[in-house]
Amino acid sequence: MEPLLIIAAGGTGGHMFPAQALAEEMLRRGWRVKLSTDIRGARYAGNFPEAVTREVVKSATTARGGMLAKLAVLPRIAMGAFKTWQSFRKDRPAVVVGFGGYPALPAMIAAWVMRLPRMVHEQNGVLGRVNKVFATRVDLVACSVWPTVLPKGAVSEHTGNPVRSAIMAKAGSPYITPGDYPMHLLVIGGSQGASILSDVVPKALGLLPRALQDRLRVSHQARDADHDTAVAAYDALGLRATVQPFFDDVPARMAESQLVISRAGASSVADLTVIGRPSILIPLAIATHDHQTANARGLVQAGGTVMVAENELTPALLATHIGEILSDPDRADFMASAALKLGRPDAAETLADAVQQLAHKGQLK
Repeated sequence: MEPLLIIAAGGTGGHMFPAQALAEEMLRRGWRVKLSTDIRGARYAGNFPEAVTREVVKSATTARGGMLAKLAVLPRIAMGAFKTWQSFRKDRPAVVVGFGGYPALPAMIAAWVMRLPRMVHEQNGVLGRVNKVFATRVDLVACSVWPTVLPKGAVSEHTGNPVRSAIMAKAGSPYITPGDYPMHLLVIGGSQGASILSDVVPKALGLLPRALQDRLRVSHQARDADHDTAVAAYDALGLRATVQPFFDDVPARMAESQLVISRAGASSVADLTVIGRPSILIPLAIATHDHQTANARGLVQAGGTVMVAENELTPALLATHIGEILSDPDRADFMASAALKLGRPDAAETLADAVQQLAHKGQLK
């Protein structure tokens, strides 16, 4: 029977997108793949290949709920780990890979108890809570951002952050520099903290010269709660804008864009560098340990993005950056090239190689 890979992930798209990329690569290599997640994580698994088996387990976080909810966390996680341990005994995994988030806890605990070959993949420049717990309890910590600060004794490798096949299909797409023709601006805010972009971006675009406004075609991903306000703001300015809660074709829209305005989530940064597009990044201020600033740092140093701290974000400042980039084709082209040079389109393959090496070592024990 083909070897089994357990992918433990959930919580947000930032965990699930690279998990999906690894699943796609391991299936191509003839492995069986099972996703271990909780109910919330299962909602993000819709684009996983059909061949990936889903196993929904109980997990919990101390970050939400009142005192009673917090007291129920440990028993709930313990029950999930026990059920996962039973599952692993029936169908023993060759390797277990955790991508962070509390839904990964049951599978990682079961793998640790059974001494299975195991690793974690950290998407951000700072270890998340769950990955930090397991960093010295796994065979390998695969890092997207290099360097990532790790606990003493952790074994690490720079793999990059795997991107979905839809992003890979647009990898290195030729960049059309800004000019006297319709230009595409993509605005993506992530699931958290997108409201500030829905408020500030239309106001910033309203401060641009009318000739530049007329050439813009805006794709703006806004939360449901902000949708009508954003649409009204763009309509009042007479700007051509498509506002939706979610774009199924983000890779295509990013490839068509002359500029991307985004949070600095790990997957967003990886997508920008694999496709190669100029960007303005606004790290989420409430991100744990300011990890989004760490995510963007390398891209800033390379000249591929302009980073604006959330507490400094104003329509006037954002308008200045947008205007400077879209009015300077040479600079925009340099930014696109700088972003592309940092891309790791082979990240899924590198991570898959690490999985197979762990499986081989596990067979030798």
